[in-house]
Amino acid sequence: MTTLNPNAAAQQSRWHVFDNLHALEDAAVARILATADEAIAARGAFHLVLAGGTTPRQVYEALRAEQANWKHWHIWFGDERCLSPQDPERNSRMAMMAWLAHVPIPFAQIHEIPAELGAEAAAHDYAELLKTVAHFDLVLLGMGEDGHTASLFPMQEWERAIAWPSVLPIHDAPKPPPDRVSLSPDRLSAAGRVLFLVTGVAKAGAVRDWKAGVAIPASRITATEGVDVYLDAQAAGI
Repeated sequence: MTTLNPNAAAQQSRWHVFDNLHALEDAAVARILATADEAIAARGAFHLVLAGGTTPRQVYEALRAEQANWKHWHIWFGDERCLSPQDPERNSRMAMMAWLAHVPIPFAQIHEIPAELGAEAAAHDYAELLKTVAHFDLVLLGMGEDGHTASLFPMQEWERAIAWPSVLPIHDAPKPPPDRVSLSPDRLSAAGRVLFLVTGVAKAGAVRDWKAGVAIPASRITATEGVDVYLDAQAAGI
């Protein structure tokens, strides 16, 4: 099922509802692989931004069993927690254990956010690194119960800014740890495609707000070819 959100002024949202989590994960894997093939055929490289969370982890675990032209993949991260690089709560550590350590993507093409340096230093360094890629091919994102995406939480300082840098230092996040680093809405939107993975009944309220045109953080993300939201039946309120 796919519909266009008529209430979003900037974000063109296509809503895809799946009967169960397994079907959603299969569709996400297929979309990632197809986008990779298209990007590599067109430009010789595939630039993918990863999300944290349980549903993305299951997608990553499924990807490790797939055959792909891994040497042309470039991996970026939408946000990171200011923790030790080996901390299991790091998004990069989760992705490495679930997928990246098991496929031959060149290590130099896996671009982790150096969040162990602290939010400000890490944001500065990652912004410099991002200057090497003007446009992502695909951005993966999740959404929290409060409508946050990446580490862009509602009612925080970033929402009051007139303009955003490409990478934001985050302090006082309402979920631990309080210090984080996040790509800004503008940088996450510098993409051909954006794919949200949203699952679970706890997200249903935020999904209703999103569809109704409420300006939750997830609604701030756009893309050249629009935003696809993959929902399981629970998140869709069915």
